[in-house]
Amino acid sequence: MEKNRHAGQIGWRSPSNIAIVKYWGKYGNQLPRNPSISFTLSQAFTETIIRYRTKEDTSGISLDFSFEGQPNDGFKNRIAQFLEKNKEEFGALQQFHLDIESKNSFPHSSGIASSASSMSALALGLCSVENSIADNTLSGTELLKRVSHISRLASGSACRSVYPHLAAWGQLDDIPGSSQDYAVELDGIHPVFHDFHDDILIVSKEEKSVSSSAGHRLMDGNVYAASRYQQAKDRTAILYAALKSGDVEAVGKIAEDEALTLHALMMCSEPSFVLMKPNSLEMISRIKDIRQRKKLPIYFTLDAGPNIHVLYPDAIASQAKEFIDSELIQLCEEGRVIRDRVGHGPEQIQNFSL
Repeated sequence: MEKNRHAGQIGWRSPSNIAIVKYWGKYGNQLPRNPSISFTLSQAFTETIIRYRTKEDTSGISLDFSFEGQPNDGFKNRIAQFLEKNKEEFGALQQFHLDIESKNSFPHSSGIASSASSMSALALGLCSVENSIADNTLSGTELLKRVSHISRLASGSACRSVYPHLAAWGQLDDIPGSSQDYAVELDGIHPVFHDFHDDILIVSKEEKSVSSSAGHRLMDGNVYAASRYQQAKDRTAILYAALKSGDVEAVGKIAEDEALTLHALMMCSEPSFVLMKPNSLEMISRIKDIRQRKKLPIYFTLDAGPNIHVLYPDAIASQAKEFIDSELIQLCEEGRVIRDRVGHGPEQIQNFSL
């Protein structure tokens, strides 16, 4: 796109991600208490278009926002507060009015990390606008670091969505280049994980009763917090080694242990909260049962919500699909399943149909 310092439009599609080791607990300005590793997804994504034009009053933030074709003041205010809080990061953008349109391929706020896809798509758009209106020529790794940094300021887990396949966030000696400030792509990962499947079973499309932000804050008073952060650090190192060696069983075990740890932490917070539903527990039971009976490498994880992510390698895709269709799909709300898998990261939108 040719640079235009007065007006233009830029769009990005950015995926959600599913953490294997979970980020739960933060400090400072969106910094993680423990490292995390996630799969970047493919079919669960947000598309965001930013149209910008110069304005006369350059003293503050000016924007409009619509979500799935409708004005949304809640999201608009959140974005405005984010830009105001971090205005030193976006000095040039204060000269422009931003008209932002966004839509998801999956239910918002139902535990599929909608903030990860939406805020990474927003950050990609904002950084692209910067490149169009200023002499900012960041590219390649340095651009992705900046986008990941901006994404992190908007929503912690969003910083991992800007990379293909797998990403790590948080300082860990075992992972070269890892940082508290931004995520990094994981190199040297065994090919079995490049096309790993994640079928997302929608137990409930309802918005979560407790936001992830509130859950993170409750970790500050959780009696198990210190041991949890050490546990996550240890598991991240083990997971990274298993991802490089192709140890599907070890990765699956950590995915399940981390999911149950996350929900246990919610249940022992003060106040406590429970996000799993009866059908979530039934699905977990059936997944464990088929793995024991048929020795199939099928595993589960959850984010901060009731929906089950079924993880399995591409080599058993037909058997996994048969199992899901025969035993799990009837437990989904309206039979809804998002057939997802590890993806190649964000893509710039060329057809502005939003």
